Amino acid sequence: MRELLVPTVAVLLAAWCAWSVLSAVVALKGLATGAWRRPRWWVHMTSALLFLAALAWLRGALAGGLDTEKLCRFSHHTVYDPAYRERHPQEPWRLFPLHNRCNASHDLVPAWVNPTVGILAVCTLAALCGTVWSLTVRRKRHDGTR
Repeated sequence: MRELLVPTVAVLLAAWCAWSVLSAVVALKGLATGAWRRPRWWVHMTSALLFLAALAWLRGALAGGLDTEKLCRFSHHTVYDPAYRERHPQEPWRLFPLHNRCNASHDLVPAWVNPTVGILAVCTLAALCGTVWSLTVRRKRHDGTR
């Protein structure tokens, strides 16, 4: 059973990636054609925004690599402070905002990650509200014509 876990997750992630790229293309084309009034366009927009938010979050979550100390010293040429890391053990494991600091002044998570994740999360919620709105407007139109 455990042998199937990794391939299954890989297939699901690949399918989500393909779906999200398709959703982004459909959403961008729909802007020009006025398809944004339809619920399906909002579903595609929600999916694409959620995928982008997940990618940005993943970039920040994986910023520390496997060996944070070596990454700080050799790639970022900064001092690794184990005392600071001991005083803040929960910091690299928080879901949001993302931080993985070498010391008090140097963060391995790029500065653009947290604002991007926040903005994309708000945009995703707005697109989800747009989906609900377009469904209710469409349903009202169809119910009114009967």
